This record gives sequence, C-alpha cells and structure tokens, in this order.
Amino acid sequence: MLNMLWLSFFLVAAVAALAQWLVGGQPQVFAAMVQALFAMAKLSVEVMVLLFGTLTLWLGFLRIAEEAGVVQWLAKVLGPLFGKLMPGVPRGHPALGLITLNFAANGLGLDNAATPMGLKAMKALQTLNPRPDTATNAQILFLVLNASSLTLLPVTVFMYRMQQGAADPTLVFLPILLATSASTLAGLLAVAMVQRLPIFSPVVLAYLLPAALGLGAFMALLTTLSAAALASLSALLGNFTLFALIVLFVSLGAYKKVPVYDSFINGAKEGFDVARGLLPYLVAMLCAVGVFRASGALDYVLDGIRWCVSFWGMDERFVDALPTALVKPFSGSAARAMLIETMQTQGVDSFAALAAATIQGSTETTFYVLAVYFGAVGIQRARHAVACALVAELAGVVAAIAVCYWFFG
Repeated sequence: MLNMLWLSFFLVAAVAALAQWLVGGQPQVFAAMVQALFAMAKLSVEVMVLLFGTLTLWLGFLRIAEEAGVVQWLAKVLGPLFGKLMPGVPRGHPALGLITLNFAANGLGLDNAATPMGLKAMKALQTLNPRPDTATNAQILFLVLNASSLTLLPVTVFMYRMQQGAADPTLVFLPILLATSASTLAGLLAVAMVQRLPIFSPVVLAYLLPAALGLGAFMALLTTLSAAALASLSALLGNFTLFALIVLFVSLGAYKKVPVYDSFINGAKEGFDVARGLLPYLVAMLCAVGVFRASGALDYVLDGIRWCVSFWGMDERFVDALPTALVKPFSGSAARAMLIETMQTQGVDSFAALAAATIQGSTETTFYVLAVYFGAVGIQRARHAVACALVAELAGVVAAIAVCYWFFG
C-alpha cells in the first residue's frame, strides 16, 4: 500500500507537470520539481536532528516510569475495565501491561515509540487467538483504539511546530486534546456496537462516565473564554503538563529506588535506535510530497475541493489543511510531510497550519497500523477493524476542523 502511495505521488506529479508545460505554458515547473527534491532532502535531515532528541528524551523517561511500576499499576487499575471490554483476555495477562504502555506512548504523542510497544502487545494477544489468521475481538478493539490514537500530550506535533519556528509550539494542545477525544470515543462506540460490548455496564461507566463528565465540564468552561484566552490556556496547560509528567516519573522512580539515570540512558538508547531507522522513510516521503506540490497536482486537488466548499457557501480556510487529512489514513510519514509542507508554505501559525497540526495529533495512520500490526502476527481476516477505524478517523478530522474554528477562527 505504501509502495502504491509513494509511486502515485511521482506519477501524478509527472502528469500534472506535463499539463503545466503543454497546456499552461510553464516549462519552469520541472526546475521547481528538481529544486523541491533537494530542498526536501535537506529538510528531512533538519527534522531528523530534532526527532532524535525528542524520541531519545521521552523513551528515557518512559523507561523510568516502567521500572517504577507505573505501567503495572495502570494495568492493575484498568484491569476491571479491560475485563469488560476485552473479555477474552485473562486478568493479569502480560498483554494488558503492554497495551497500557502503548497507550501511554500514544498519549504522549510518541507515535514512532508506540509502534514497537504495540507490536509486542499484539503478539501477546495473538497467543490467545484460537484462529491465528483471523483477528479476535480484543485485537480489533486494541487496533481501533490505537488507530484513533488518544493523544493527551502531542510531543511530536510540538516538536515539528518548534522546528518550523512557532512562537509557542504548544498552542494546539487543547484543540488536539478535544479532537483526539472525539476520535477515540467514536472508535470505541463503533467497536462496542459491532461486538455488543457492555459499554453501559456499571463497571465500564464507572471508568468512562467521570472522564466524560470531566471533559464535558472542561469544554463548558472553555466556551466562556475568548479566543485569546483559549490560546493562552492551551499553551499554559501544554507546558505545565509536559514538565509535570517529567517530575512525576523521576520522583516515582527515586521513591521506588530505581536507578533513574541508568534507566533513562537505557530507554534513551532505545529511542535512538527507533529514530535512526526513520530517516530513510522521512526522506522518501518528504521528497515525494515536495515533488507532488511543486508539480501543481496538489493545487488542482485543493482547487476542486475549494470550489465545492465555496459552492455551498462555506469558509474555505480549512481546505489548505486537508492534505494532511487525506494521506493520514495511509502513511504517518506522508502526513508529517504534508504537515511540514503546510507550515512552510502557509506559515507555521496560520489557520491552515494550526488545523493540519490538530488533524495530525487527533488520529493515527489507519491502514499503516492495520498492515503493520496484523501483518506482524499473520492475521489475514481483519473483520470489522477497518470500518470501525475509519469511523474514528473521520470523527477526528471533522472534530479537529471544528475545534480549530472555535479556537482560532
């Protein structure tokens, strides 16, 4: 799938460039495409330098949290909830701790760090699978929740905004929080309907209802604030939460007599290894997206969507953020490339760039996650996983656009 997506960028770009030359009389389009190739290759290295530091830093802190027992504690606390939502997984099974660690990495916005943890969790769930070629209900729920990617702290998005020179990289903290909550809720409800999960049982409601009421009350509070106050609060909470988690992990590690420095170094080494393998993919996708945009092909697509939006009398500003949304289900690296391109061409704090950043943080790469996670354990029949994951993806994109109009419109 990724092969076809990457190849299509170049083939469509070639057709669009020929149209620009033969019909539009613009032969300089080929020079622009070649220039875009080298510019995007350079940008890939610049982004990679910051990505090395970010993944190394956060996987180091996550290792401290793991050795301090935070993951085991979360698995124990969430055991009754998992017992209702994943009845096929025994209490205390190693998969529950791995699932929790994966959700923690996703919650921190460390999508690349979450992947190896998620693969371990999927393999642990596969040991309980009576039909190895068919996804179980527990595997489907895990995949859909992973694809919806509940992101409480989108560190990677902050990093890209900082790399592009944003005055306040955490400005999109609250918009992403609201959009990703909508995505995860839609995914959970979709799976619950298909699998007939007891979503309204007292145990499940005891976990989900307080969170839903708290989020609702928080949103009600936000409606009383001005746009400037919303932006300021989002920046404050983003920075405060980020540092508070660091202090919490380190303090708990010290209390549990964990050698925090050694643990951090071991986790950081894992982060370095994860980041090191991403550069070829980043170069490939950024260069393909750069050529696609330089050829004028992206402008043709967006102009068509913009015409439809204008025909219905709607505001058009969100259209420039749609490239990220359109490729996000297929490839995280392509979506990151589109996000970076939008920030560079529209301005890092433009409405389009803010909306694209919110979309990037609100959902995961549905088809990529499905291919990697199910492919790693040999599952060929995904059953209802794709449909439920796409429901979550659509809910996240729509919510992201709506929330950005609320905050920045």
